[in-house]
Amino acid sequence: MRSQLDRVLRETEKVIVGKRKVIGKILAALLAEGHILLDDVPGVGKTTLAVALSRAVGLSFRRVQFTPDVLPSDLVGFSMYDKATGDFVYRPGALCRANLILGDEINRASSKTQSALLEAMEERQVTVDGKTYPLEAPLIVMATQNSVGAAGTQLLPYAQLDRFLVRLSLGYPDYEAQMTMLRDRQLGNPMDGVACVMEKEELLAMQQEVRSVASGDAILDYITRLTMASREHAALQLGISPRGALFLNRMAKANAFAEGRDYVTGGDVQQVFADVCAHRVLLKETVRETSVEQVLEELLRKVENPDRRGFFSGIRK
Repeated sequence: MRSQLDRVLRETEKVIVGKRKVIGKILAALLAEGHILLDDVPGVGKTTLAVALSRAVGLSFRRVQFTPDVLPSDLVGFSMYDKATGDFVYRPGALCRANLILGDEINRASSKTQSALLEAMEERQVTVDGKTYPLEAPLIVMATQNSVGAAGTQLLPYAQLDRFLVRLSLGYPDYEAQMTMLRDRQLGNPMDGVACVMEKEELLAMQQEVRSVASGDAILDYITRLTMASREHAALQLGISPRGALFLNRMAKANAFAEGRDYVTGGDVQQVFADVCAHRVLLKETVRETSVEQVLEELLRKVENPDRRGFFSGIRK
């Protein structure tokens, strides 16, 4: 299984150079059956990454360019009257037509349209005119958003932010990565060379294996103490939600699986903690001298890691 993930990583790196760590986290999020929010400035390759990943993993792909005039029905579908039968016929929306949905510039859409994503992201289904339609597995929403200060953007509601498993950022490439990118695009498009190295069924099988990765009581206790400490922190107005705790456990399992283990360590929790939790907490308005990332780092320092007290004795399925 690890070799398959490495092949997907190498194929994606054909078009996204120098971002191995971020791509690895995105693959872990896929294994954890989670949705991904890419928060970054325009032009760093967010859309290119989504297309390359869908090709390498063999997932059907659909892109939705979010603008203020995109309607909820564009996403979930609508019922249309059929004169021939005299009945209303359901016409699927974008969410019903792909495994990997790229929601490009999601924070340019209206709140009503953004809220249409919530049921699909949480329950993998959509409801139109009182009828529920299941969505094909796997369903991964990879949304991008530009800086909130950019023209025409708005803050995402916290209820929607909480549905994303991780929030990640590609960032600008370094010198060598950008030089490689420029050379590779002199005569062609590297995307043409991205091959499918994993089938959708293989991804579904891996997701099932990730669910079986053991999180012992010591790990569950660690996650609980971290999340509860966030709710009591003096600098935070909003701590990590119970959903955030569940997602932290899922992402830690995926991280362990990607590293070839069938059990979670405290180190797995620490590696994914900021990616899973930074967008779930809110600083108090009066706090000026610190950041969310600094608060999360403080929590990791203060809450005891079970690895320090003999973790292996605490592993139980």
